[in-house]
Amino acid sequence: MRYFVKAKLKSGKRDDLLQAIDREELGRGSIAGDEYLHDMAHARQLADHTVCWVEACFCQTPLEEERPYWEEYFELLQIKNAHDLRRCQDLNGTQAWACCDCDCTKRLEAKMKNWGRRFISELRASNQKPDE
Repeated sequence: MRYFVKAKLKSGKRDDLLQAIDREELGRGSIAGDEYLHDMAHARQLADHTVCWVEACFCQTPLEEERPYWEEYFELLQIKNAHDLRRCQDLNGTQAWACCDCDCTKRLEAKMKNWGRRFISELRASNQKPDE
């Protein structure tokens, strides 16, 4: 399944998150592996300073396994299906682990490239300012 995630970076966590990304430690120990780094590389920061990304997850409960890793740095504001569930090949049993290489959210992700700014760029730029 693919989910649209909207979150707010927790106060005082900017430097910790940037360090975890730079050291490739974000999500270490999670079955999701490098997905966290991929998500942050594609995440967008909106005008209201919220951050959004699309994430693949195979848990029964959305982001059940990933949630503790994200909540170390973010307040998760919204997690919702990012695609038409009727077409999800993983969910309907047509193809196990289909979400790994599926392009079902391609249009959404293309639209998101025009939303706000790249979060990682904003994170690095704000690293020059005092932590908010």
